[in-house]
Amino acid sequence: MRNMLRKSSPLFTSLVALAIGVGIMVYGPALSNARVASTSITITNNSGREIRHVYLSAPDQNNWGSDQLSGSVISPSGGSVTVSASCDGASIKVIAEDSEGCFSYQVVSCTEGASWTITNETARDCGN
Repeated sequence: MRNMLRKSSPLFTSLVALAIGVGIMVYGPALSNARVASTSITITNNSGREIRHVYLSAPDQNNWGSDQLSGSVISPSGGSVTVSASCDGASIKVIAEDSEGCFSYQVVSCTEGASWTITNETARDCGN
């Protein structure tokens, strides 16, 4: 039996690989969830356009989450809303869609009290 489990044997190598794989499956999800933090982001609309939708995503992703306004709007000329976000990293992308169907994007820090002020000068993507 002693010779069967020598460090150079294929059986020993297979058992070590199996133990590592099981450890990753058991502890991996717990470790990845430990990095998710919640924060709030205040979006202020100082533009002349109503903001009808707000979406969130990871900074390097184009898969947006659901509309954070849930049918509400951010009024022009000073309206604001605070949304809650779960951050997997140090920052999160906020996407706003205005009443003309144009999108504006801003990456904000995932620190508590993050904010974004939309103005008439904020770059817009109108699909052109």
